[in-house]
Amino acid sequence: MYALVDCNNFYASCERVFQPKLNGKPVVILSNNDGCVISRSNEAKVAGVPMGVPLFQIKDLVKEKNIEVFSSNYVLYGDLSNRVMKILAQFSPNLEIYSIDEAFLNFDGMAISDYDYYGIAMKSRIQKWVGIPVCVGFAPTKALAKVANKIAKKFQERTSGVYTIDTDEKRIKALKWTKIEDVWGIGNRTTKKAKLRNIHTAFDFIQPHQEPWIRKELGVVGLRLKYELEGKSVLDLEPIPNAKKSISTTRSFPKQIADFDLLRERVATFAAICAEKLRNQNSCCHTVIVMLVIDRHTVKTSKYYFNMAVTLPFATNSTLTISNIAISILKKLLHGNENVKFKKAGVIVTEFIPEDQKQFQLFEEENPKHLALMRSMDFLNKKMGDKKVKLASQNLNLTWNMRQNHLSPKYTTNFNDILEVKCQ
Repeated sequence: MYALVDCNNFYASCERVFQPKLNGKPVVILSNNDGCVISRSNEAKVAGVPMGVPLFQIKDLVKEKNIEVFSSNYVLYGDLSNRVMKILAQFSPNLEIYSIDEAFLNFDGMAISDYDYYGIAMKSRIQKWVGIPVCVGFAPTKALAKVANKIAKKFQERTSGVYTIDTDEKRIKALKWTKIEDVWGIGNRTTKKAKLRNIHTAFDFIQPHQEPWIRKELGVVGLRLKYELEGKSVLDLEPIPNAKKSISTTRSFPKQIADFDLLRERVATFAAICAEKLRNQNSCCHTVIVMLVIDRHTVKTSKYYFNMAVTLPFATNSTLTISNIAISILKKLLHGNENVKFKKAGVIVTEFIPEDQKQFQLFEEENPKHLALMRSMDFLNKKMGDKKVKLASQNLNLTWNMRQNHLSPKYTTNFNDILEVKCQ
């Protein structure tokens, strides 16, 4: 048996944990630079706030409905997510963290007589220890667990936030209720094609006469999904990767930038972040990529996206080396585009090898002093505070330079933001 545990309106719920006055009020969370709505409370949905809408388009609605607006506080959200996942690991050692607010659990080999009761226990412990509301769906497969979770969330008053698909009768009823566009793994394009074949629900999707079409259009992935919805488990929990295969640091600018010095500072900062992440996971990279993006809504041009990759003859995780390579790529990208304004830039590093497996080259290698220098730099930053030691090409006062006019405190990760309780 599998379970899918999903946090309800996770970002909004994180803000409510430390501000109970927000309970029952409409809350929305904005993307980077306070751009678009990326999370809504149920009250905000009822108020008519669409997902993905830019903030400036709903300013009147925000005032009219007294909607609370917050900038993305990813440090806080990540910490609370980690706490939730640690609690879930207490209920089953077989855990797959699917996203920041979702996780699959497998209970094979565990003697559980009442899954509804077990789900209520999971839900109650997370609510009591972290303060985040969750819904739990149990089923024989991962795809059906997704469906069960959606039912638990849709009918919380009847299900208490926990639903179990443990009979064929429940499975068929759930599949007939589930729209094809709500099936896990079915995108917009596939939905349009499916509806042309009169496939409107998950139950229509698993009919025997649809299998040739599924095999042709969706291949093995589609057939696996069909088997999962039929109650045949073919998707196992995915192991947690030991290290990322690529690291990217990309950000939109508060305003469009054409000045080379400003672009160089941003690219140098992004490169430094990538290098630090590399060292944190004990990896080195061979390839550095720099990207620049033009705002297609303000400039009419045939090309909006610029990128270039450089593969080094040696592996590195040095901030100095990666930053210098990134800046040299930036100069090449700007050649002939000196007066162009860019709205976004990013640095990506890839082709990793473990740090302890790095092979030194005979004829071309970076300065061996970089290794000791990076260790000292990381030690000082860890001891003195985040990003106290930087490259001279970076802005010494800013890291992301993002617009965050509605940012809440980092209640659990910054000592200065810890809540104060006054007892009288």
